[in-house]
Amino acid sequence: MDDQNKNLILAVVLSGIVLLTWTYFFPAPEPVIDPNAPTVQQSVASQGAAGDTIALAPPSTDAGITTNGAVTQPATTVSDAPRIDIETDRVVGSISLIGGRIDDLSLKDYKTELDSDEIVTLLTPVGSDAPYYAVYGWAPGGDLTGADVPSANTEWSVESGNALGLDAPVTLVWENDSGLVFRRTISIDKDYLFTITQSVENKGADAKRMAAYGIVARHGTPEVSRYFVLHEGLVRLTDKTLEEADYKDIADYDMIAREGAQASVAQVEENGWVGFTDKNWMTTLVPQPGQSFTSVVKYVANSEIYQVESRLPAQTIEPGASVENTTYLFAGAKEWEAIKRYQDEVGIYHFVDSIDWGWFFFFTKPIFRLLHALNAIIGNMGWSIIVLTLIIKGIMFPLAYKSYVSMARMKELQPEMEKLKEEAGDDREKMQRGMMDLYKKNKVNPASGCLPLILQIPVFFSLYKVIFVTIELRHAPWLGWIRDLSAPDPSSILNLFGLLSFAPPEPGSIFAILSLGILPILLGISMWLQQKLNPAPTDPSQKMIMAWMPWVFMFMLGSFASGLVLYWIANNTITFTQQYLIMRSHGHKPEVLGNILGSLRSKKKEDAS
Repeated sequence: MDDQNKNLILAVVLSGIVLLTWTYFFPAPEPVIDPNAPTVQQSVASQGAAGDTIALAPPSTDAGITTNGAVTQPATTVSDAPRIDIETDRVVGSISLIGGRIDDLSLKDYKTELDSDEIVTLLTPVGSDAPYYAVYGWAPGGDLTGADVPSANTEWSVESGNALGLDAPVTLVWENDSGLVFRRTISIDKDYLFTITQSVENKGADAKRMAAYGIVARHGTPEVSRYFVLHEGLVRLTDKTLEEADYKDIADYDMIAREGAQASVAQVEENGWVGFTDKNWMTTLVPQPGQSFTSVVKYVANSEIYQVESRLPAQTIEPGASVENTTYLFAGAKEWEAIKRYQDEVGIYHFVDSIDWGWFFFFTKPIFRLLHALNAIIGNMGWSIIVLTLIIKGIMFPLAYKSYVSMARMKELQPEMEKLKEEAGDDREKMQRGMMDLYKKNKVNPASGCLPLILQIPVFFSLYKVIFVTIELRHAPWLGWIRDLSAPDPSSILNLFGLLSFAPPEPGSIFAILSLGILPILLGISMWLQQKLNPAPTDPSQKMIMAWMPWVFMFMLGSFASGLVLYWIANNTITFTQQYLIMRSHGHKPEVLGNILGSLRSKKKEDAS
């Protein structure tokens, strides 16, 4: 490989190191919320079939929804309201009869920490530290007012069902003074999908007009991981357009609205959904597939409330008639199997795209599918990652073979290249011309060794994305001390890998960088040995960079997920073996030990001088 190609690769690698290091130690700052910022005063409406508009919220904030649609604390304390229990094999919680809110939900299968008995809480009611909940209702139209329809402050009665569970729905009912009877039936499946059916029966003498809606509200700015590789915040599909926005972006929607521009309102013609996603959890409003609706995102600055809405078209209920609407609420863990099932069986369009597959989704998706399939067979994610590495290296072997053969042929030319260097002296241009003529004469392509490395970069980032983002790696053990492949290696050289009694530094501290585990050390050694298959570069600057690179990567990746470090170790080991055997097959015995000893002798000479 010529000097230009080496410099290019070194520049790419070093740029990547700088980018990753800077992002890790200097993450983007959290958005600063102005507590004195005015509330958004924007039109909130649902378009009717005849072109009329229906106000989404009643004019009085006492009803529990402000004039801009933001859910506020009702007059009756939600925590004191009567509740209906929710329990299945996978979730536990309750529904408040105040507003019929789904505002208490925990996930039985997931612990907050590896060694904790506390399960993950997803939804919490108003009055908790960070309220996060879903609420449904009807927006009044025509001669109706906010008092004529149930609001977030309405106390519902239970018509049927003592508790919500699998194959055990509950129905809530509320009747106004004008003969309108509102019902809400809620059911839940074996995983995380709620089905909400809202109906209105008109016992009065006049036709009434209104529109159904659903809201997910989140009070306060959530704590996020702040890694550039991970999206947390809004996720929305509008027909075929996927939109992601972090919480700062959602606040910017509010700024635009205050300046007189239209709020973040999108009209969905056939298929769509909107919600909030965390790293491993998600709460998403999903109208029926094929149903047109209005998708809304807003942020209320003075209350610091983030909110998404789905608004169905307005409907007219004639006297003696009734209407009914069914929508879904996904509230749970972002498990690929469950989300894929909802996409295939329920028909939720492109629902698997709610998982953050990243820029290299064309690599990330198939890599995850293969890893998922291997884990189903092997039953251990660590060994599945190693087998996945073998498969990837097998697929790339034809290119790798050409690369290693080219490197072997380059080694044959080493004496002639040294001779050229002596003849050219300091004349770099003459040296370059001579090398190109030498390559052309012997039909050697110096760039062929770069192709496997270039292809490995998107594969590496795709696997990094899979390991970091997908919940299937969370708390997944490998062997021995590696009990969570999504977390860094917990062992530490500072306490001699557990032989000494004191604990290593906490992850995230500056001293944690020095607290190398067993896997990062093995990574550095594997990279170093791989380098020793070939003599060190003759250029002093390149030689120094290449000598330091394994140890820089060892420290830099020490805080990365164990699964990713395991992949890299397996990749380096397989690459070393492939290159060694191919070079031997072409009559070259790689002088690994000789190169190591040569490096040590060179270092002694430098120190002596």
